[in-house]
Amino acid sequence: MTLAFSSLRRVAGLLSVATALSAALLCGTSAQAAGDPYWVGVSGPLSGQDAQYGEQWKRGFDLALEEINAKGGINGHPLQYDFEDSRSDPRQAVAIAQKFADDKRILIELGDLSSGASMAASPIYQRAGLVQFGFTNSHPDFTKGGDYMWSTAISQAEEQPLLARYVTTGLKFKKIAVLYLNTDWGRTSKDIFVKAAEANGAQVVASEGYQPNEKDFRATLTRVRSANPDSLVLISYYSDGAQIVRQARAAGVKEPIAAVGSVYSPKFLELGGAAVNGVYTESNFFPGDPRPEVKTFVERYRAKYNADPDTFAARAYDAITLAAEVIRRYGASRSAVHDGIAKIDNVPSVIFGSFRFDPQTRRVAGAKNLDLVVKDGKFALWDGGAAPHAQ
Repeated sequence: MTLAFSSLRRVAGLLSVATALSAALLCGTSAQAAGDPYWVGVSGPLSGQDAQYGEQWKRGFDLALEEINAKGGINGHPLQYDFEDSRSDPRQAVAIAQKFADDKRILIELGDLSSGASMAASPIYQRAGLVQFGFTNSHPDFTKGGDYMWSTAISQAEEQPLLARYVTTGLKFKKIAVLYLNTDWGRTSKDIFVKAAEANGAQVVASEGYQPNEKDFRATLTRVRSANPDSLVLISYYSDGAQIVRQARAAGVKEPIAAVGSVYSPKFLELGGAAVNGVYTESNFFPGDPRPEVKTFVERYRAKYNADPDTFAARAYDAITLAAEVIRRYGASRSAVHDGIAKIDNVPSVIFGSFRFDPQTRRVAGAKNLDLVVKDGKFALWDGGAAPHAQ
Protein backbone atom coordinates (compact mmCIF):
# COMPACT_ATOMS: atom_id res chain seq x y z
CA MET A 1 0.00 0.00 0.00
CA THR A 2 2.82 2.36 0.92
CA LEU A 3 4.68 1.44 -2.27
CA ALA A 4 1.58 2.00 -4.38
CA PHE A 5 0.95 5.40 -2.78
CA SER A 6 4.58 6.39 -3.29
CA SER A 7 4.39 5.38 -6.95
CA LEU A 8 1.21 7.35 -7.43
CA ARG A 9 2.83 10.37 -5.82
CA ARG A 10 5.83 10.11 -8.16
CA VAL A 11 3.50 9.81 -11.17
CA ALA A 12 1.51 12.82 -10.02
CA GLY A 13 4.72 14.77 -9.63
CA LEU A 14 5.85 13.84 -13.11
CA LEU A 15 2.45 14.84 -14.51
CA SER A 16 2.69 18.21 -12.76
CA VAL A 17 6.12 18.80 -14.23
CA ALA A 18 4.88 17.74 -17.67
CA THR A 19 1.86 20.04 -17.40
CA ALA A 20 4.02 22.98 -16.37
CA LEU A 21 6.50 22.25 -19.16
CA SER A 22 3.71 22.02 -21.73
CA ALA A 23 2.30 25.34 -20.57
CA ALA A 24 5.73 26.95 -20.79
CA LEU A 25 6.24 25.58 -24.30
CA LEU A 26 2.84 26.86 -25.39
CA CYS A 27 3.35 30.30 -23.94
CA GLY A 28 7.10 30.63 -24.47
CA THR A 29 8.99 32.56 -21.85
CA SER A 30 5.92 34.79 -21.50
CA ALA A 31 4.38 32.23 -19.10
CA GLN A 32 4.98 34.77 -16.31
CA ALA A 33 2.49 37.16 -17.95
CA ALA A 34 -0.48 35.38 -16.43
CA GLY A 35 -2.81 38.30 -15.73
CA ASP A 36 -5.70 39.45 -17.90
CA PRO A 37 -4.45 40.88 -21.21
CA TYR A 38 -4.12 44.58 -21.85
CA TRP A 39 -5.61 45.43 -25.23
CA VAL A 40 -4.61 47.76 -28.05
CA GLY A 41 -7.04 48.46 -30.89
CA VAL A 42 -5.74 48.74 -34.46
CA SER A 43 -7.63 50.24 -37.41
CA GLY A 44 -5.89 49.68 -40.74
CA PRO A 45 -5.94 47.93 -44.14
CA LEU A 46 -5.74 44.15 -44.23
CA SER A 47 -7.47 43.94 -47.62
CA GLY A 48 -7.86 46.19 -50.64
CA GLN A 49 -5.18 48.11 -52.51
CA ASP A 50 -3.35 49.16 -49.32
CA ALA A 51 -3.28 45.68 -47.77
CA GLN A 52 0.52 45.45 -48.04
CA TYR A 53 0.84 48.27 -45.51
CA GLY A 54 -1.37 46.42 -43.05
CA GLU A 55 0.63 43.24 -43.51
CA GLN A 56 3.85 45.12 -42.73
CA TRP A 57 2.16 46.64 -39.68
CA LYS A 58 1.18 43.20 -38.44
CA ARG A 59 4.74 41.92 -38.77
CA GLY A 60 6.08 44.85 -36.76
CA PHE A 61 3.36 44.49 -34.12
CA ASP A 62 3.97 40.76 -33.69
CA LEU A 63 7.73 41.16 -33.38
CA ALA A 64 7.29 43.80 -30.67
CA LEU A 65 4.68 41.71 -28.80
CA GLU A 66 6.99 38.70 -28.78
CA GLU A 67 9.65 40.76 -27.03
CA ILE A 68 7.28 42.43 -24.58
CA ASN A 69 5.40 39.28 -23.57
CA ALA A 70 8.59 37.19 -23.38
CA LYS A 71 9.72 39.54 -20.62
CA GLY A 72 6.55 39.07 -18.59
CA GLY A 73 4.30 41.48 -20.45
CA ILE A 74 3.30 44.67 -18.65
CA ASN A 75 3.55 44.07 -14.93
CA GLY A 76 2.51 40.45 -15.46
CA HIS A 77 -0.22 41.20 -18.01
CA PRO A 78 0.30 40.10 -21.63
CA LEU A 79 -0.25 42.75 -24.28
CA GLN A 80 -2.54 41.90 -27.20
CA TYR A 81 -4.08 43.76 -30.13
CA ASP A 82 -7.38 43.65 -32.01
CA PHE A 83 -6.68 44.50 -35.67
CA GLU A 84 -9.85 45.55 -37.52
CA ASP A 85 -9.72 45.83 -41.32
CA SER A 86 -10.63 49.34 -42.49
CA ARG A 87 -9.40 48.99 -46.09
CA SER A 88 -8.21 52.61 -45.53
CA ASP A 89 -11.86 53.62 -46.03
CA PRO A 90 -12.99 56.54 -43.83
CA ARG A 91 -16.45 54.97 -43.44
CA GLN A 92 -14.98 51.73 -42.17
CA ALA A 93 -12.59 53.64 -39.91
CA VAL A 94 -15.57 55.41 -38.31
CA ALA A 95 -17.36 52.10 -37.69
CA ILE A 96 -14.21 50.61 -36.15
CA ALA A 97 -13.77 53.69 -33.95
CA GLN A 98 -17.25 53.24 -32.54
CA LYS A 99 -16.51 49.56 -31.83
CA PHE A 100 -13.30 50.41 -30.00
CA ALA A 101 -14.90 53.30 -28.13
CA ASP A 102 -17.56 50.92 -26.79
CA ASP A 103 -15.04 48.20 -25.89
CA LYS A 104 -13.69 49.33 -22.53
CA ARG A 105 -10.83 46.82 -22.73
CA ILE A 106 -9.15 48.95 -25.43
CA LEU A 107 -6.65 51.26 -23.75
CA ILE A 108 -5.18 52.94 -26.85
CA GLU A 109 -5.95 52.87 -30.59
CA LEU A 110 -3.32 52.69 -33.37
CA GLY A 111 -4.09 53.87 -36.92
CA ASP A 112 -5.56 54.33 -39.41
CA LEU A 113 -3.06 54.19 -42.30
CA SER A 114 -4.24 57.31 -44.13
CA SER A 115 -4.76 60.65 -42.49
CA GLY A 116 -8.18 60.95 -44.16
CA ALA A 117 -9.45 57.73 -42.61
CA SER A 118 -8.02 58.62 -39.21
CA MET A 119 -9.39 62.15 -39.21
CA ALA A 120 -12.89 60.90 -40.06
CA ALA A 121 -12.78 58.78 -36.90
CA SER A 122 -11.04 61.29 -34.62
CA PRO A 123 -14.20 62.86 -33.14
CA ILE A 124 -15.33 59.46 -31.88
CA TYR A 125 -12.03 58.78 -30.15
CA GLN A 126 -11.97 62.26 -28.68
CA ARG A 127 -15.47 61.87 -27.20
CA ALA A 128 -14.61 58.41 -25.86
CA GLY A 129 -11.43 59.64 -24.16
CA LEU A 130 -9.40 57.07 -26.12
CA VAL A 131 -5.97 58.05 -27.45
CA GLN A 132 -5.79 57.73 -31.26
CA PHE A 133 -2.13 57.14 -32.07
CA GLY A 134 -1.94 57.75 -35.83
CA PHE A 135 1.64 56.62 -36.22
CA THR A 136 1.58 57.03 -40.03
CA ASN A 137 -0.64 60.12 -40.18
CA SER A 138 1.29 63.04 -41.64
CA HIS A 139 -1.56 65.46 -42.41
CA PRO A 140 -0.82 68.71 -40.51
CA ASP A 141 -4.39 68.81 -39.21
CA PHE A 142 -4.49 65.28 -37.79
CA THR A 143 -3.23 66.18 -34.32
CA LYS A 144 -5.40 69.31 -34.32
CA GLY A 145 -8.47 67.10 -33.93
CA GLY A 146 -8.14 67.09 -30.15
CA ASP A 147 -5.82 66.31 -27.27
CA TYR A 148 -6.31 62.56 -27.79
CA MET A 149 -4.66 62.63 -31.25
CA TRP A 150 -0.91 61.84 -31.31
CA SER A 151 1.49 60.86 -34.08
CA THR A 152 5.09 59.82 -34.68
CA ALA A 153 4.75 60.57 -38.42
CA ILE A 154 6.54 63.61 -39.72
CA SER A 155 3.95 66.22 -40.62
CA GLN A 156 3.54 66.95 -44.32
CA ALA A 157 4.46 70.51 -43.43
CA GLU A 158 7.91 69.15 -42.51
CA GLU A 159 8.20 66.15 -44.84
CA GLN A 160 7.39 67.75 -48.19
CA PRO A 161 10.04 70.49 -47.79
CA LEU A 162 12.54 67.67 -47.12
CA LEU A 163 11.53 66.03 -50.40
CA ALA A 164 11.72 69.40 -52.17
CA ARG A 165 15.24 69.91 -50.81
CA TYR A 166 16.29 66.45 -51.98
CA VAL A 167 15.05 66.85 -55.55
CA THR A 168 16.05 70.49 -56.10
CA THR A 169 19.32 70.80 -54.18
CA GLY A 170 20.48 67.20 -54.37
CA LEU A 171 19.08 65.85 -57.66
CA LYS A 172 19.09 69.25 -59.41
CA PHE A 173 15.48 69.07 -60.69
CA LYS A 174 14.62 72.44 -62.26
CA LYS A 175 11.38 72.01 -64.26
CA ILE A 176 9.19 69.60 -62.33
CA ALA A 177 5.93 67.88 -63.28
CA VAL A 178 3.95 66.68 -60.24
CA LEU A 179 1.47 63.80 -60.34
CA TYR A 180 -0.50 63.52 -57.12
CA LEU A 181 -3.17 61.32 -55.59
CA ASN A 182 -6.35 63.40 -55.60
CA THR A 183 -7.23 62.93 -51.94
CA ASP A 184 -6.95 65.33 -49.02
CA TRP A 185 -3.55 63.84 -48.20
CA GLY A 186 -2.36 64.06 -51.81
CA ARG A 187 -3.59 67.60 -52.44
CA THR A 188 -2.13 68.89 -49.17
CA SER A 189 1.22 67.19 -49.85
CA LYS A 190 1.31 68.57 -53.39
CA ASP A 191 0.59 72.12 -52.29
CA ILE A 192 3.32 72.07 -49.64
CA PHE A 193 5.81 70.43 -51.99
CA VAL A 194 5.17 72.93 -54.81
CA LYS A 195 5.62 75.89 -52.50
CA ALA A 196 8.88 74.48 -51.09
CA ALA A 197 10.27 73.48 -54.51
CA GLU A 198 9.59 76.94 -55.93
CA ALA A 199 11.19 78.54 -52.88
CA ASN A 200 14.29 76.48 -53.72
CA GLY A 201 14.40 77.96 -57.21
CA ALA A 202 12.68 75.18 -59.18
CA GLN A 203 9.69 75.66 -61.48
CA VAL A 204 6.64 73.38 -61.30
CA VAL A 205 5.59 73.30 -64.95
CA ALA A 206 2.69 70.84 -64.58
CA SER A 207 0.51 69.46 -61.79
CA GLU A 208 -1.98 66.65 -62.41
CA GLY A 209 -4.19 64.83 -59.92
CA TYR A 210 -5.54 61.31 -60.33
CA GLN A 211 -8.20 59.26 -58.54
CA PRO A 212 -7.37 56.50 -56.01
CA ASN A 213 -8.91 53.80 -58.24
CA GLU A 214 -7.28 55.03 -61.45
CA LYS A 215 -5.24 52.44 -63.39
CA ASP A 216 -4.51 54.04 -66.78
CA PHE A 217 -2.20 57.06 -66.51
CA ARG A 218 -1.27 57.42 -70.18
CA ALA A 219 -3.44 60.48 -70.84
CA THR A 220 -2.15 62.16 -67.67
CA LEU A 221 1.44 61.46 -68.68
CA THR A 222 0.81 62.87 -72.14
CA ARG A 223 -0.50 66.11 -70.63
CA VAL A 224 2.43 66.60 -68.27
CA ARG A 225 4.99 65.79 -70.99
CA SER A 226 3.61 68.60 -73.12
CA ALA A 227 4.97 71.02 -70.47
CA ASN A 228 8.53 69.77 -71.22
CA PRO A 229 9.56 68.95 -67.64
CA ASP A 230 13.06 67.77 -66.84
CA SER A 231 11.76 65.53 -64.01
CA LEU A 232 8.64 63.99 -62.45
CA VAL A 233 7.67 63.92 -58.78
CA LEU A 234 4.98 61.51 -57.56
CA ILE A 235 2.77 62.08 -54.54
CA SER A 236 1.63 58.46 -54.51
CA TYR A 237 1.32 55.21 -52.60
CA TYR A 238 3.30 52.14 -53.66
CA SER A 239 0.60 50.62 -55.92
CA ASP A 240 -0.30 53.67 -57.98
CA GLY A 241 3.29 54.93 -57.91
CA ALA A 242 4.57 51.67 -59.41
CA GLN A 243 1.89 51.76 -62.12
CA ILE A 244 2.73 55.34 -63.07
CA VAL A 245 6.44 54.57 -63.36
CA ARG A 246 5.83 51.45 -65.45
CA GLN A 247 3.52 53.31 -67.83
CA ALA A 248 5.83 56.31 -68.00
CA ARG A 249 8.84 54.21 -68.97
CA ALA A 250 6.74 52.19 -71.45
CA ALA A 251 5.65 55.48 -73.05
CA GLY A 252 9.27 56.54 -73.48
CA VAL A 253 9.52 58.98 -70.58
CA LYS A 254 13.26 59.29 -69.92
CA GLU A 255 13.18 62.05 -67.29
CA PRO A 256 14.23 61.12 -63.73
CA ILE A 257 11.42 60.33 -61.29
CA ALA A 258 11.24 60.93 -57.54
CA ALA A 259 8.43 59.98 -55.16
CA VAL A 260 7.35 60.64 -51.60
CA GLY A 261 8.35 58.16 -48.91
CA SER A 262 4.99 56.35 -48.97
CA VAL A 263 6.27 54.33 -51.95
CA TYR A 264 9.03 52.90 -49.77
CA SER A 265 7.71 49.34 -49.63
CA PRO A 266 8.85 45.96 -50.99
CA LYS A 267 5.58 45.96 -52.93
CA PHE A 268 6.71 49.00 -54.92
CA LEU A 269 9.70 47.01 -56.15
CA GLU A 270 7.57 43.95 -56.86
CA LEU A 271 4.87 45.84 -58.77
CA GLY A 272 7.26 48.16 -60.58
CA GLY A 273 9.83 45.59 -61.64
CA ALA A 274 12.80 46.85 -63.64
CA ALA A 275 10.93 50.06 -64.48
CA VAL A 276 11.38 51.48 -60.97
CA ASN A 277 15.17 51.20 -61.05
CA GLY A 278 16.48 54.74 -60.67
CA VAL A 279 13.43 56.08 -58.84
CA TYR A 280 14.40 58.38 -55.97
CA THR A 281 12.56 58.48 -52.67
CA GLU A 282 13.16 59.08 -48.97
CA SER A 283 12.45 57.43 -45.66
CA ASN A 284 13.16 57.96 -41.99
CA PHE A 285 13.96 54.24 -41.75
CA PHE A 286 16.35 52.13 -43.80
CA PRO A 287 17.56 48.62 -42.82
CA GLY A 288 21.10 49.51 -43.88
CA ASP A 289 21.27 52.25 -41.23
CA PRO A 290 24.31 51.41 -39.04
CA ARG A 291 22.72 52.51 -35.74
CA PRO A 292 22.82 49.61 -33.19
CA GLU A 293 19.07 49.68 -32.50
CA VAL A 294 18.35 49.40 -36.23
CA LYS A 295 20.81 46.51 -36.68
CA THR A 296 19.24 44.57 -33.80
CA PHE A 297 15.71 45.13 -35.10
CA VAL A 298 16.66 44.12 -38.65
CA GLU A 299 18.40 40.96 -37.46
CA ARG A 300 15.37 39.87 -35.44
CA TYR A 301 13.01 40.72 -38.30
CA ARG A 302 15.08 38.76 -40.82
CA ALA A 303 15.25 35.77 -38.49
CA LYS A 304 11.46 35.73 -38.12
CA TYR A 305 10.32 36.69 -41.63
CA ASN A 306 13.31 35.97 -43.88
CA ALA A 307 12.99 39.45 -45.37
CA ASP A 308 14.02 43.05 -44.73
CA PRO A 309 11.64 45.32 -42.84
CA ASP A 310 10.30 48.50 -44.40
CA THR A 311 9.31 51.80 -42.79
CA PHE A 312 5.80 50.60 -42.01
CA ALA A 313 6.99 47.51 -40.15
CA ALA A 314 9.43 49.65 -38.18
CA ARG A 315 6.75 52.23 -37.39
CA ALA A 316 4.39 49.52 -36.18
CA TYR A 317 7.12 47.99 -34.01
CA ASP A 318 7.80 51.40 -32.48
CA ALA A 319 4.08 52.07 -31.97
CA ILE A 320 3.54 48.91 -29.91
CA THR A 321 6.75 49.58 -27.97
CA LEU A 322 5.58 53.08 -27.10
CA ALA A 323 2.04 51.97 -26.19
CA ALA A 324 3.41 49.28 -23.88
CA GLU A 325 5.76 51.69 -22.15
CA VAL A 326 3.05 54.29 -21.58
CA ILE A 327 0.81 51.66 -19.97
CA ARG A 328 3.70 50.26 -17.92
CA ARG A 329 4.78 53.64 -16.55
CA TYR A 330 1.47 55.43 -16.09
CA GLY A 331 -1.30 52.84 -15.73
CA ALA A 332 -3.78 50.62 -17.54
CA SER A 333 -6.65 53.02 -18.11
CA ARG A 334 -7.61 55.34 -20.93
CA SER A 335 -7.11 58.41 -18.76
CA ALA A 336 -3.69 57.19 -17.62
CA VAL A 337 -2.62 56.62 -21.24
CA HIS A 338 -3.87 60.10 -22.19
CA ASP A 339 -1.94 61.76 -19.37
CA GLY A 340 1.12 59.52 -19.74
CA ILE A 341 1.73 59.90 -23.48
CA ALA A 342 2.07 63.64 -22.94
CA LYS A 343 4.91 63.03 -20.50
CA ILE A 344 6.66 59.99 -21.96
CA ASP A 345 10.33 60.23 -22.90
CA ASN A 346 13.43 58.06 -23.25
CA VAL A 347 11.55 55.20 -24.91
CA PRO A 348 13.82 53.31 -27.34
CA SER A 349 12.81 53.73 -30.99
CA VAL A 350 14.09 52.00 -34.10
CA ILE A 351 13.28 55.04 -36.24
CA PHE A 352 14.12 57.93 -33.95
CA GLY A 353 16.61 56.49 -31.46
CA SER A 354 14.25 57.51 -28.67
CA PHE A 355 10.84 59.13 -28.59
CA ARG A 356 10.44 62.77 -27.70
CA PHE A 357 7.13 64.53 -28.37
CA ASP A 358 6.48 68.20 -28.93
CA PRO A 359 3.61 68.82 -26.46
CA GLN A 360 2.22 71.63 -28.62
CA THR A 361 1.93 69.69 -31.87
CA ARG A 362 1.60 66.22 -30.25
CA ARG A 363 4.07 64.94 -32.83
CA VAL A 364 7.51 63.42 -32.48
CA ALA A 365 10.28 66.01 -32.42
CA GLY A 366 13.59 65.97 -34.24
CA ALA A 367 12.72 63.58 -37.08
CA LYS A 368 14.68 63.52 -40.34
CA ASN A 369 14.73 61.52 -43.59
CA LEU A 370 17.30 59.42 -45.42
CA ASP A 371 17.65 59.94 -49.18
CA LEU A 372 17.23 56.71 -51.17
CA VAL A 373 17.27 55.42 -54.73
CA VAL A 374 16.16 52.11 -56.28
CA LYS A 375 19.25 50.36 -57.55
CA ASP A 376 19.37 46.86 -59.07
CA GLY A 377 15.89 46.12 -57.79
CA LYS A 378 16.61 47.22 -54.21
CA PHE A 379 16.43 50.40 -52.19
CA ALA A 380 19.85 51.89 -51.49
CA LEU A 381 21.24 55.02 -49.91
CA TRP A 382 21.62 57.78 -52.49
CA ASP A 383 25.30 58.40 -53.27
CA GLY A 384 24.96 62.18 -53.69
CA GLY A 385 25.09 62.37 -57.48
CA ALA A 386 22.73 64.38 -59.67
CA ALA A 387 19.91 62.41 -61.33
CA PRO A 388 20.61 61.08 -64.86
CA HIS A 389 17.89 60.48 -67.44
CA ALA A 390 16.56 56.93 -67.66
CA GLN A 391 18.28 54.70 -70.20
